[in-house]
Amino acid sequence: MAASDRVMLGPLVGAIDQGTSSTRFLVFNAKTAELLSHHQVEIKQKFPKEGWVEQDPKEILQSVYECMEKTCEKLSQLGIDIANIKAVGVSNQRETTVVWDKMTGDPLYNAIVWLDLRTQSTVERLINRTPGKNKNHLKHRTGLPISTYFSAVKLRWLMDNVEEVRRAISSGRAMFGTIDSWLIWSLTGGKNGGVHCTDVTNASRTMLFNINTLDWDPELCQFFDIPMKILPKVRSSSEIYGLMKICSSLKSGSLTGVPISGCLGDQSAALVGQMCFQDGLAKNTYGTGCFLLYNTGQKPVMSEHGLLTTVAYKLGRDKPAFYALEGSVAIAGAVVCWLKDNLGIIQSAGDVEKLAALVGTSYGCYFVPAFSGLYAPYWEPSARGIICGLTQFTNRSHLAFAALEAVCFQTREILDAMNRDSGIPLAQLQVDGGMTSNKLLMQLQADILCIPVVKPSMPETTALGAAMAAGAAEGVRVWSLDPKDLTAVTCERFEPQINPEESELRYARWKKAVLKAMDWETSEPLSNGNGFHK
Repeated sequence: MAASDRVMLGPLVGAIDQGTSSTRFLVFNAKTAELLSHHQVEIKQKFPKEGWVEQDPKEILQSVYECMEKTCEKLSQLGIDIANIKAVGVSNQRETTVVWDKMTGDPLYNAIVWLDLRTQSTVERLINRTPGKNKNHLKHRTGLPISTYFSAVKLRWLMDNVEEVRRAISSGRAMFGTIDSWLIWSLTGGKNGGVHCTDVTNASRTMLFNINTLDWDPELCQFFDIPMKILPKVRSSSEIYGLMKICSSLKSGSLTGVPISGCLGDQSAALVGQMCFQDGLAKNTYGTGCFLLYNTGQKPVMSEHGLLTTVAYKLGRDKPAFYALEGSVAIAGAVVCWLKDNLGIIQSAGDVEKLAALVGTSYGCYFVPAFSGLYAPYWEPSARGIICGLTQFTNRSHLAFAALEAVCFQTREILDAMNRDSGIPLAQLQVDGGMTSNKLLMQLQADILCIPVVKPSMPETTALGAAMAAGAAEGVRVWSLDPKDLTAVTCERFEPQINPEESELRYARWKKAVLKAMDWETSEPLSNGNGFHK
């Protein structure tokens, strides 16, 4: 193509968005924040035993290469010069744990996904070692309860149960990382000089990181008995970590030498992408799970109501860290996948809206999808999923409606906790994520919260946040985060349409259903599926 035919757009920034169910690579215009092109690849989740969730780190890495390759091809077809991509940011599913061999570059076990429950007995053992058997024993340092959700307990399980991991650690060949670390190390050269690092937001989800000192904590590492030498170096969310090294025979090989200069856990990335830069601003992301983050400014605020305290972002080496209160819900979009894959009542995820709209009510049916126990605000790993209020009248449409309501009720529980902690009720809720394309869900959410729900017309806020961090990094500086330079976002608003009394009544029934889901699983998950404990 002649150079004169090429579209002149100025600097571009790429974003790798590695989520629980898919990987995407997206390219944005750094001046206008416009999304120019992207490609998406689904990721397989493996469920080798009840409660176990794994992914193949090699498949994840391959999916990143494929997304980059295909996006670069699409840009070339649009006449856009990929040489204009000045930086790449990484946003990732958090907590998911990988241990690999730095000599061979190969993972030593599958990635253990954040949702995984195999560590329940590890968690019980750790809690029993604390004074007063208190799951919040480490909260003043980590902001987190001791839970199956976080990386340290997954790493502890790998060290206790996988011989290859034990051997690699004792011979000094093992590296630990969350998905961001695995990707950055691999993309910057892997066994040939790859950079082993993470950022403060991802590090703050491991339970090994002190959110006050912003570094790995020797006493936390001692508590979990984890050697500090296998941990990545902690960096800010916006700085040049290293340069891309990609096989030159590929189209995306032209990204070789491009700096990777942004890194944020997916929920922090969405907070940045929604421009929640001041304390008091919040967003809710509807993905596999549901995550409400509330910016508390430059000081960590400890929740009294079951929320987590987490690092929101640190946009530069010498910039201050900002903190957030977080309400984490394990199962949101995943409940729709369950209706599709396990019950077969819908063909595709998009069908759930049509099916639920046929009835417009759950008709007294309540669905608590506690497949991985309950996260915020309960932190009850022994809870399990429950569907109650069934009558002969209930059909699959009511069940689909109840599943959507469950996402909204869970959001209401974490929003209530957030309002109690902050003392200032949110006047509206900013939302993003895959499920926000479901208009019925968005209207239901406004009805159940009794406040307006506001959705940006460009839903890819997670990738946008990673691109902003990468483009704003020192040594790149193609994206200004100055409030006056941030482009105004067009939004769609959903106003509450039912009376608050009805809303409160439905919410009270939901809470009753949650109580019935609690204390179901008393010790290790069932091993043989026939109802007997091992």
